Amino acid sequence: MLVEKHTSTNGLRIVTEKIPDVRSVTIGIWIRTGSRNETEDNNGISHFLEHMFFKGTETRSPQDIAEAFDAIGGQVNAFTSKEYTCFYAKVIDTHKEYALAILADMFFHSSFDEEELEREKKVVMEEINMYEDTPDDIVHDVLARAAFGQHPLGYPILGTEKQLQSFTSDGLKQYIQERYTPDNVVVSIAGNVDEAFVRTTESYFSGFPEKSNHEKEVMHPSFLGNRIEKSKDTEQAHICIGYNGLPVDDNDIYSLIVMNNVLGGSMSSRLFQDIREKQGLAYAVFSYHESFLDSGLLTIYAGTGKDQLPQLQDILYKTVDDLIKNGLTDKELKNSKEQLKGNLMLSLESTSSRMSRNGRNELLLGRHRSMDEIIGEIDAVDHDKIRHVIESVFQESPATALIAPSS
Repeated sequence: MLVEKHTSTNGLRIVTEKIPDVRSVTIGIWIRTGSRNETEDNNGISHFLEHMFFKGTETRSPQDIAEAFDAIGGQVNAFTSKEYTCFYAKVIDTHKEYALAILADMFFHSSFDEEELEREKKVVMEEINMYEDTPDDIVHDVLARAAFGQHPLGYPILGTEKQLQSFTSDGLKQYIQERYTPDNVVVSIAGNVDEAFVRTTESYFSGFPEKSNHEKEVMHPSFLGNRIEKSKDTEQAHICIGYNGLPVDDNDIYSLIVMNNVLGGSMSSRLFQDIREKQGLAYAVFSYHESFLDSGLLTIYAGTGKDQLPQLQDILYKTVDDLIKNGLTDKELKNSKEQLKGNLMLSLESTSSRMSRNGRNELLLGRHRSMDEIIGEIDAVDHDKIRHVIESVFQESPATALIAPSS
């Protein structure tokens, strides 16, 4: 399918993938702001704003918003990352105009009522507490701090209780004025839509003030490779090991994806087989790569009993060392490429996946590769390219985060 791009006079971009043979439509509003764009004093504000957009507008109460989507069998949600925030809705095609109207109302006319704001602080505080009670999740935040230190990429997306309690309605509105500018926003639409719906979308956002975000260029992070250990009353020890990764537009990104798939990205991966299947040392063990605008982080995670941690770490490092020394086998290279292509094709069946891919690509890259181009990039990965990316990623000592019981 062809991704079409329309740039409004105020700088806002609308990207559309028209899929006439489905009955769903997914609409996403993407804003290029996340915890990376925050300071130590307002860390967590991007995520808190995500919550507050659901807490009522000038004409709709929070319950009205929830009931509006339930009444049409639709789905509405949002998420915040280190570099972007997204609000989205998925509905059947006959309700797309209705869903768009509510999303636009939330985006432009949220009231940020002080009473709702104080109530939502309690909700987010419970979210932070819940996160603190899941060491297999929070260890990834600890790793970010070990890898990037005081750089904003090391900040937690949820923020902390101290920052949370400082947020005010005026502060939220000021942050919106600074970050929610037309050139920082993309509306991504995928599903059974026509050109008329694109024009309708533009009409809702035409009143967006024509203002550019003239922020200073974000500071490039240094990879620190620190080690942070925390004691916590847990049943398991949770360890994350992070290596300096690649930015989102790096030429070697597909080689890294293929390599990571072999390392720890699937059930047949080396880490899964070496640590779980052969030794029974962990239930969960995997690796993944996260790309940012100018950097990246390749993460390995495993959870095991504290007494087994030394053995698990020994096998983990041996697995990585073998990858560095010997690269991939012909079979691993072929299977990994075919698996990635299969996963990519299966994702085409979801308008949500297409909306997300297109929104993120436009926001961070400003371009869109066709499916044939992506498959061509994957097919072009060979042993020389794998060797090059291994030498690039594993040349520095890793960062390490460990959460383990004290006794």
